Amino acid sequence: MDSTNVTPLSKDPNQRFAQTIERVIDRGGSIIVGKNHELKLAFTCLIARGHLLIEDLPGVGKTTLAQVLAKLFDLDFNRVQFTSDMLPADILGVEIYNRDTGSFSFHPGPVFANVVLADEVNRATPRSQSALLEAMEERQVTIDNTTHRLPEPFFVIATQNPTEQVGTFPLPESQLDRFLMRISLGYPGREAERDLLQGVDRRKLLGELQPVVDRTTLLALQAEVDNVHASDALVAYVQDLIDRTRQSGDFVTGLSPRSGLALVRAAKAWALIDGRRHVLPDDVQEILPSVAAHRLLPSDQKHASDPYFLRDTLIRAVPIP
Repeated sequence: MDSTNVTPLSKDPNQRFAQTIERVIDRGGSIIVGKNHELKLAFTCLIARGHLLIEDLPGVGKTTLAQVLAKLFDLDFNRVQFTSDMLPADILGVEIYNRDTGSFSFHPGPVFANVVLADEVNRATPRSQSALLEAMEERQVTIDNTTHRLPEPFFVIATQNPTEQVGTFPLPESQLDRFLMRISLGYPGREAERDLLQGVDRRKLLGELQPVVDRTTLLALQAEVDNVHASDALVAYVQDLIDRTRQSGDFVTGLSPRSGLALVRAAKAWALIDGRRHVLPDDVQEILPSVAAHRLLPSDQKHASDPYFLRDTLIRAVPIP
């Protein structure tokens, strides 16, 4: 990799982070046209050391987004196409007997990469879906009582078709909870789509895409999230939001303590890429739908697909302290 293309570490961390995200959005936006907000959310998820679920119709750029992120950070990338006949060993790897040595040796599966794209994850059976649970939570896999550590950074991006489509298996709550964020790309705007139709083939642009930062710098960014300050008042605001989900009756079950930790960490990452070392209530509100929506089931099913329901029932209902 040409080091001249990589953002260097500067003495001013706020300036460094602001420059990094600006270059990420600029270069990524040249391929994922008109989706800068979604790119920023995906970057937030990555530096928060979470995993990302992208739920949308085929053909809107889900796979391309995963490839763009891997390219921008010079990360090893593996794509796994999930199907109904897939087995856990197809994802994790398998022990193979060597007749010459009389012993078994481990052959790692595609999960051993920095960025793993689990494409159409809900087309696989629950048995195969669950193969990712340990990897996503513990960043390791266990095969025949032997634990194998996964590389760092480790980032799973799963794409999911709407569950009402034929041949899909809805992800269980335990699997959904492993994803820090869920986003949807949606159709491009008219002007952005015109650029797609008239511009250069995105596959060619993707092949020419150069990294913005290297993986060492990315690991430093991830570690820096811990140093972002969340005040007592900010934590109290997050608690008020969580309590609202538990007590209002608008949801079948409220957010768990793990969800609260996810909200705080994602808000810290969002603040960091905005060049700040402290979290604002606005940061929590920006990331709340992406972090909380897939963890909440409205009591009234007519609101299940309403993108504004979470905003109306939480953000507008809970005052900022």
